[in-house]
Amino acid sequence: MKRSYLFYSLALVCSLSILATSCDSKRKKDAAAQQKTGPRPPAKVDGYIVHTETVSDAIDVPGTIVAGESTDIHPEVAGRIISLNVREGAFVSKGAVLAKLYDADLQAQRRKLEVQLKMAQQTEDRYNQLQKIGGISKQDYDVTSLQVSNIRADLAIINTEIEKTVIRAPFSGKLGLKATSIGAYITPQSIITSIQKTSGLRVDFNVPEKYTGVVKNGKYVNFTVDGSTRNYTAVVMATESGIAEATRSLTIRAQVKGEEAGLVPGGFAKVHVAFDPDPNALMIPTQAIIPQARGKKVYVYRDGKVDFVDVETGIRDSSNVQITSGLTKGDTIIVTGLLSLKPDSKVTIRKVVNGTTSQPDTSAVTQKAAL
Repeated sequence: MKRSYLFYSLALVCSLSILATSCDSKRKKDAAAQQKTGPRPPAKVDGYIVHTETVSDAIDVPGTIVAGESTDIHPEVAGRIISLNVREGAFVSKGAVLAKLYDADLQAQRRKLEVQLKMAQQTEDRYNQLQKIGGISKQDYDVTSLQVSNIRADLAIINTEIEKTVIRAPFSGKLGLKATSIGAYITPQSIITSIQKTSGLRVDFNVPEKYTGVVKNGKYVNFTVDGSTRNYTAVVMATESGIAEATRSLTIRAQVKGEEAGLVPGGFAKVHVAFDPDPNALMIPTQAIIPQARGKKVYVYRDGKVDFVDVETGIRDSSNVQITSGLTKGDTIIVTGLLSLKPDSKVTIRKVVNGTTSQPDTSAVTQKAAL
């Protein structure tokens, strides 16, 4: 048993020795091979020299056609409708009578007060004559005069209540559909119809937060509507007091200028907002942008090595994107072989893609950047 154990132990020791010798021999061979071949040569990449150019920015956003004035018609008091003059879709003038509520009880109270006022005024006249000749005291005359004033005040209240039973158009405009009928009992919460002022139309739309400083009163915008090929014009007349927290956008209201035919309040509008050209925009190829979990990066060529730089982007077109932060004019960025590069990797500029000639050495790149 002991002999067998000793035999296996010796065999294990021999195997480990052979394995260690083999690994050491492989390391020596790899080291010798590396000495013969030398370090890996710098990767050859294409560069792009950042420069300024004039670009125009514009956005297309959805909007809504808004009436100059629009409201639902409600009664001021509760009552039964005895007259309804709502012609659906018709145009009416300001002050036109749209409905009349039952007011016989109020009319009776007014007639009663008118009789009381007449009698009180006659009494006041007699007391005035008596007070002049000393027949009554001034206090008695003042009491009668006060009664006349009270009746007049009550009569004014009744007249106001009667006037509230007449529902009129608050402004000139187009009526909507009837929401009630003659004989219906309505309250101040009830809707009789709606009215919209169809002239002086406006268009409401939202712009992203970053454009709030450039969309100001007096700026012209263009828009189109479904079902029409006409291009409409509007001028910004007002903006919301603050940015909507939920959407991070600012609501803009523009007054429609010129022809309004074909525009219906509540309709959809596609608004085109153009901004002043930027003559100093930094534009780079889109493929040079490396998306990250937080933000974006580009690879910048500096002293023969790769430098990762955080950037912020602006507008873009089919092949280029604007850099608003992170780069300056004259920087050389790398636009090819991006997936194989790491920070501080050594690279050689094979050519400058926005240059006039191919330049294999770095001095040529420096000369182009200085131009």
